[in-house]
Amino acid sequence: MSDLHDDLFDEEDFDEGEFDAGPLEEELRRAAAVLDPVPAELQQIAVDAYALHDLDARVAELTFDSLVDALPVRGAGDAPRMLTFRAGEVTVDVEVTGHGLMGQVLPPQPARIEVLSGPRPGSSLTADALGRFTADAPPPGPFALRLRTGAEMVVTEWLRA
Repeated sequence: MSDLHDDLFDEEDFDEGEFDAGPLEEELRRAAAVLDPVPAELQQIAVDAYALHDLDARVAELTFDSLVDALPVRGAGDAPRMLTFRAGEVTVDVEVTGHGLMGQVLPPQPARIEVLSGPRPGSSLTADALGRFTADAPPPGPFALRLRTGAEMVVTEWLRA
């Protein structure tokens, strides 16, 4: 048994700082690609997520989430989820219910809003002059909002409805 061990693990190959993991890593990558390939849908999501990367877009930070920050109300079994995102001077308030989304961009201004929800194309919404917008259906899973207000673009964090 020790002869087999010596043949497989030659001490000279494992001197500190001299082991090259490159060929082993490449072999493991090829094996994983054959035995457990990345699903095409997941690969497309990754490509789409990278395509969303825009150096001019500002990421809106989630500053309030009623699931975490609100005090529980007795008797309110199906209360809407309230979210507030902030990016610089732009604030987006969103209410998520089983019937859809309702929200407002502050300061009030018209905006084009895209509800991003994974591999499917996002649904487009338009905020009116007071910054109000609605969607008739809730997002089916994780979602983010991309807002274009004049020359500015803001993208919210991804959340689950």
